[in-house]
Amino acid sequence: MDILIKISVVLLVGILGGRLAKLLKLPNVTGYLIGGLLIGPSFLKVINDGDISNFSIVSEVALAAIAFSIGSEFYYKDLVKVGKKIFIVTFFQAFLTIIAVFSTSYFLLNQSFQLSILLGAIAAATAPAATTMVIKQYNANGPLTKTILPVVAIDDAICVMSFGIAMAVVKITTGSTNASLLQMLIHPVAEIFGSLIVGVIIGAILVFLANKAKKQDELQTIVIALVIAGAGLANTLHLSPILLCMSIGATITNLMQNPRRAFEGLNYFTPPVYLFFFTLAGAGLHLTVLSKLGYIGLGYVLARAAGKIIGSAIGAKVVDYPDVIVKYLGLGLLPQAGVAIGLAIVVKQQLPDIGGTLSTIVLGGVFVYELIGPVAAKIAIERAGEIPSSKKTVIPKPAKSV
Repeated sequence: MDILIKISVVLLVGILGGRLAKLLKLPNVTGYLIGGLLIGPSFLKVINDGDISNFSIVSEVALAAIAFSIGSEFYYKDLVKVGKKIFIVTFFQAFLTIIAVFSTSYFLLNQSFQLSILLGAIAAATAPAATTMVIKQYNANGPLTKTILPVVAIDDAICVMSFGIAMAVVKITTGSTNASLLQMLIHPVAEIFGSLIVGVIIGAILVFLANKAKKQDELQTIVIALVIAGAGLANTLHLSPILLCMSIGATITNLMQNPRRAFEGLNYFTPPVYLFFFTLAGAGLHLTVLSKLGYIGLGYVLARAAGKIIGSAIGAKVVDYPDVIVKYLGLGLLPQAGVAIGLAIVVKQQLPDIGGTLSTIVLGGVFVYELIGPVAAKIAIERAGEIPSSKKTVIPKPAKSV
């Protein structure tokens, strides 16, 4: 089948999946994923693994745009007020997730120390895409919504750092490297700070060019060009595209006179890209992975969920956040995808002895979390009362005759 026809099929199936999701009162993202699953290798095989690889450029653009939009939440004056609290909450949920998954794997399921510590580090990763799309779909706004997005963004930085430490410990304990722990930690630190610094530079350039743009379509093109360039530069320099593009968004939020123009311009471009991205992500889910999970995979899924939910609640309680954040923040942090898969691939390449088992567990977890994550996020913001009620036309009753 011609590749252009396949692109059309993905888009149309995504639309149908979104319509079905609305009928079932589910997030659109869930419908996109299910639609993609049906046309993927697990069922109709209209889209195969080769197609998914060929369309990876779309996934990179979508993630870059999502990360850029998350950057809008990092307004300096707001961070001064609650920044410390955000970091504390993020640390608590990430740390408890790592501990929960490591303890479950090592102590309860008797897995090796090396496998357990790497699983714990990868478990900290949260996928921003699904949660962000659910929030946008329902136009959610409130304390919980304003907390979720910064936590998700900072979470990936913590995950990269914890994974770097875990890999260093594993390599040293297995004798597969002569480098010291300090030497091995330089890379994740450089990745995090390098991503943020390059993002700030690109963001400053974007602000300069945006102020020169006279028309909205011209500004839209500039934003798209530099966000995509940021993602490409991240790949070239081996930095984090999510952190880099988030840094671009945060920079223009704080430096541009009217940053809303830049973000609104991107919003006109992204809807079909997001739809294609999530439908393609659904096609990439393989049911065969579930059959290989076993009790280790089940333990990973349950322990990670418990770590996110309990850790978020404890962290939010410590900083005296409102009850809605204490109760529901963890539900909005369940989705897991790109970062976790990327780290699993790194383990498979560098530590083949445990990489196969680890990647199977992580991929199975991603399958489960990508399907239940958007639903959990919707439940969270709905119970927090942050989904605006639809405005209904009120027909006045006829006045009673006197």
